[in-house]
Amino acid sequence: MLAAHSTPPPIGPSSDGTAPAHTARTARRTLRGIAAFAATSGLLLAGAGAASAHISVDPTSTTEGGYSQLTFSVPSESTDTTTNMIEVALPTDTLFTSVRVKPVEGWTSEVIRGDLPEPVEVDGATLTEAPLTVIWTATDGEHQLNAQQYQTFSLSVGTLPEAGTTVELPVTQSYADGTVRVWDEPAVDGEEEPENPAPSFVTTAFDGTDSHGAASTEATDKAVAGISQVGTEQASTMTDTSGTTLGWIGLGAGVLGLLVGALALARTRGRRQN
Repeated sequence: MLAAHSTPPPIGPSSDGTAPAHTARTARRTLRGIAAFAATSGLLLAGAGAASAHISVDPTSTTEGGYSQLTFSVPSESTDTTTNMIEVALPTDTLFTSVRVKPVEGWTSEVIRGDLPEPVEVDGATLTEAPLTVIWTATDGEHQLNAQQYQTFSLSVGTLPEAGTTVELPVTQSYADGTVRVWDEPAVDGEEEPENPAPSFVTTAFDGTDSHGAASTEATDKAVAGISQVGTEQASTMTDTSGTTLGWIGLGAGVLGLLVGALALARTRGRRQN
């Protein structure tokens, strides 16, 4: 008597064309994993972007007694409104006797002079007034900065104070809806970065190689005479082209590639099981 043979469960699609239950469960688990990975990656990208949205300053030189171009990089991190004005406060204890503004397309600029809190001695001259603030204002809504944009604003200043001096340059960032954010908190070495750090840099000693290292008597004379100096360099507009922005785009593309690869792998496994 022949032994009865049991029929193995079907591996391929059932007679009605649907996939076996275990294949469907595997596909669902794979898709849930992909969705969780995508959500986590999005949160990481968003958090990294928010953490880096600080106003910073980049000096071309930090040599004492010399001149430097200070470039402020200003992001507009608000998702609800746009940045329409930037105000940089200049130091009054280690003041700049020369301040020139580099024009920015779509923005007006103004150097505000005023009385110093206390007279300051510079190269034997007693100064009672000096440039106190520089203000950039967007001329229209088209040039205001939204959350996906940033702009650079540059000053040529001098002379820089003695080596080892921390030059703090607080910035007031105004928005079209009337809100204001002030970047004026000093950063302290060894401590956590404050929420609204003031842009700053530290001056260094003259090493004999910087042709602009000596103090300029002419600049001091002009400051005493109350001459306001405004540069005439060409405007420089930079929007969404920074290395940082490209880095985030690259990272996002990489995450998208991983998602596509994972989905393709899930489909391949499903076909093999079929």
